[in-house]
Amino acid sequence: MKILLIGATGMIGSRITAEALGRGHEVTAATRSGRADALPEHQALNVLALDAAAPGKVAQAAAGHDAVISAVSPPRDGSDPAAPLLATYKSLVEGLRTAGVHRLLVVGGAGSLKTASGQDRVDTPDFPAMYKAESLAQREVLRLLRAEVGDDLDWTYVSPADEIAPGERTGTFRLGGDDLLIAEDGTSFISAEDYAVALVDEAEKSTAIRRRITVAY
Repeated sequence: MKILLIGATGMIGSRITAEALGRGHEVTAATRSGRADALPEHQALNVLALDAAAPGKVAQAAAGHDAVISAVSPPRDGSDPAAPLLATYKSLVEGLRTAGVHRLLVVGGAGSLKTASGQDRVDTPDFPAMYKAESLAQREVLRLLRAEVGDDLDWTYVSPADEIAPGERTGTFRLGGDDLLIAEDGTSFISAEDYAVALVDEAEKSTAIRRRITVAY
């Protein structure tokens, strides 16, 4: 499979890159700078500079690929990240349509997952304030996909557990839908490595078309 991975050098993106390469896929790693110093040297890894907010450039980069994975992060400069993140995803959708690429996988957030109270996690009283703006922006991306993307684009929005961090690749985890997954000890966690396993699994199998899934231990 030929995969365009946008945001390839981030904490999650770099692990998706490694996972996809390890399975024999050809990966084009797109970064703002065109540099991929944090990524492994691999003959099936191509690197390019890409402004994901420019639909024409997205179309050019995506052409010829079987799937696009977006690990784009919201701006973290203290401004409201919702508008620029939504603009980027509108650009991605337009670019993929122009390129004729129908498969999009999105590295999403956990804030829009439903809790036992019926609230979205981001709306609960104990949600960490430092992550709230980014989580609200990620929720808007999911709403955009659900409301404005039709049958011409096979998208999947992949939410992590409540907490995600670098860790171990075990290959053992649970998959869910719109509800926050919580372990017996009350925690909700997934390693970035196992999140990458779940996302690349979905890229290969396409079992969750035009819907959100979540992954946790």
